[in-house]
Amino acid sequence: MNVGVCYAEVDRQLWMRLEVPDDSTVEQAIQLSGVLKLYPEINLATQKVGIFGKIATLETPVKDGDRVEIYRPITVDPQTVQRRRR
Repeated sequence: MNVGVCYAEVDRQLWMRLEVPDDSTVEQAIQLSGVLKLYPEINLATQKVGIFGKIATLETPVKDGDRVEIYRPITVDPQTVQRRRR
């Protein structure tokens, strides 16, 4: 089946589509994508992952057409950012 894997930093982004076996999980899709070699700072033990913007576990099965996302840790309090914009 065909899935997408994406990861974004402030200055660079990765979005790729790949074929994975039918019974693949989020973690397997990430491993097969090679993103962990391109971005060695990714730590799946601490960073959240999701499918189409909804938090998922590494064991969540993926479906054909899913977009697997690796989220960066929040480094700024969202309320502080709101105050800066005013």
